[in-house]
Amino acid sequence: MSGILWALLFNLLLTLAVELGAAAIAGVRGSDLAILALINCVTNPLVNYCFDWIWIWQNGQGAVPYICLAVLEIGVVAVEALLFKKLLRYRKIKPLPLSLLLNGASFAVGELVGLAAMLL
Repeated sequence: MSGILWALLFNLLLTLAVELGAAAIAGVRGSDLAILALINCVTNPLVNYCFDWIWIWQNGQGAVPYICLAVLEIGVVAVEALLFKKLLRYRKIKPLPLSLLLNGASFAVGELVGLAAMLL
């Protein structure tokens, strides 16, 4: 398996662990957790794959990759919020704040893991 596929798989597994854990803490249960996992199995690889190609295209330099990442993440939060509204029975936290919470947690953990990897 190529390096990019391993990276995509690692990012997806880390995201699933963080977001499903955070969702469970927030009270999401049962089939709603499975739906969250399936949604992430679509959105996470797409965002990471797009960002990887933008990073390569820009040689990891300048502001363009980070601007594109912000746009991608905002898009994911919006799309996931819409999917949460349509597909989840969970209603303790509204879909948009829930999407922000889960994506914010996984983004923060991903950045910390990336920082730790650079330091080791």
